[in-house]
Amino acid sequence: MTAMRDEGWIEAKRDGRTLTVRAGGRWLVADAAALDRSVAALDAKGLSNVRIDAAAVDALDTAGAWLLVRLRKAMTHDGTEVSVENLDTKFAPLMEQVEKHAAADPPPAGPGTSGIVDALASLGAAVIAFLGDARDVLGFFGLVVVTALRTASHPRGFRFTAFVSHVQRTGVSALPIVGLLSFLIGIVFAYQGAQQLRQFGAEIYTVNLLGVSFFRELGVLLAAIIVAGRSGSAFTAEIGTMQVNEEVDAMKTIGLDPVEILVLPRLFALMLTLPMLGFYGALMGLAGGALMCDLSLNIPLPIFLQQLRASTTGWSFWLGILKAPFFAVCIALVGCREGLRAARSADSVGRLTTLSVVESIFLVIVLDAAFSILFAKLGI
Repeated sequence: MTAMRDEGWIEAKRDGRTLTVRAGGRWLVADAAALDRSVAALDAKGLSNVRIDAAAVDALDTAGAWLLVRLRKAMTHDGTEVSVENLDTKFAPLMEQVEKHAAADPPPAGPGTSGIVDALASLGAAVIAFLGDARDVLGFFGLVVVTALRTASHPRGFRFTAFVSHVQRTGVSALPIVGLLSFLIGIVFAYQGAQQLRQFGAEIYTVNLLGVSFFRELGVLLAAIIVAGRSGSAFTAEIGTMQVNEEVDAMKTIGLDPVEILVLPRLFALMLTLPMLGFYGALMGLAGGALMCDLSLNIPLPIFLQQLRASTTGWSFWLGILKAPFFAVCIALVGCREGLRAARSADSVGRLTTLSVVESIFLVIVLDAAFSILFAKLGI
């Protein structure tokens, strides 16, 4: 096939249904392009036996070994026996490694179906990954419950100092940002609501809209979303950094339970502070709405409070507060679990911190929707 025998070459001789392929020369990366064309030109259709005689191969690198493997695969058809013979034993380890790591050719897809098949495969993989992640979250929740019950029976093991520290960090330190955002959203909500109600001469009912919305939904929901982005990400980053520094492994080595030390104080602190933040956020949202009503609708504060009292009931307040501990459990569990999953790399900590915020907010909104449906079914 080639006049220069120092370069890689291939010769093929057919005898009935048997094909003998002689390979020789230097099968190196420099000659890979020419050898690849020679390999692609061979056809093994209708053959029962193919012998690849590699006795004349003088030099072989990874590219050449891959071409030999490809030659053997190209000759393989249904019922065709293919063998590589007489290759120098010094090349055997290289061939073994290349055959071990060579990727199989993907099966050909039918015309016009590859896009649909790929989309369905991606969807199926995503569903399987989601179900596996949901199972892991449920398992972690069970572990935390068991650890909490064990700690309740032996309260001396509870880290009260850490609990107080996390109350301050997740609750007191979050008051400014929760208050400011709720106040501004109250202003926007009152303005947009008044614009719609003014068409019917019912501006006074802007107060009803504000009261029901912030007490039942927006107060606690805004607080939960802010806490998920602020404290949930902090939980993941802190515990993930401890994983990177092998502090969690050190705890296990000396007989300490990481769930009891790291998870429970954060969980109980958030369960205590989020209802308070939700109530505080609702009050600040109503304050912003009251300011807008006074400036834009000529509804002074006494009339605003009177209308607010007439439009809201005790259930409006307690339904919002009732949801807060459940939101807190979701945020704390997701944040701590993602932190404990961190590998020993900064990239892993950053990626899981982002993931924990997304998962926490998603679960909070799904849970809020579930509560809304439940309360509607119960008529409250």
